[in-house]
Amino acid sequence: MELTADNVNAVASRALFRDDEITDLRTPPDGAVIVDGIVSKYAFHPERLAAERGNIAALLDGLDESFKSTGGGGMSFLNACMTKDGEHWGEHPTMGMLFALGIGSGLCSYTLPREMWPVLPGGVPYITIDAGALEAA
Repeated sequence: MELTADNVNAVASRALFRDDEITDLRTPPDGAVIVDGIVSKYAFHPERLAAERGNIAALLDGLDESFKSTGGGGMSFLNACMTKDGEHWGEHPTMGMLFALGIGSGLCSYTLPREMWPVLPGGVPYITIDAGALEAA
């Protein structure tokens, strides 16, 4: 699956809970995979998120090698707008969604805890993609 904003949004729409599955807007549904994203918090449907894991891995694989644990070991969120081929693919909200999907799937993580983000360039997190998990997906 090619890394595009449309593909990230399509995967996210399949992995999130649908309106008819939410009974209380203040409480996530039982069993939800909760991800504290860069700006927003997400509640993913566990089975549908797991079903999309291969697609999420393919999308993350479209990023530069410096994001991978076997490449640079992690890279700034700000650099995620470009594919590994140097093509601009997305803006901050879609980039954040890609990483929320990746974190929820166990394919990537924040390189440093949230408390450390203010000392990083741009005050934004660095993300590390687990190369082993990516291959296994």
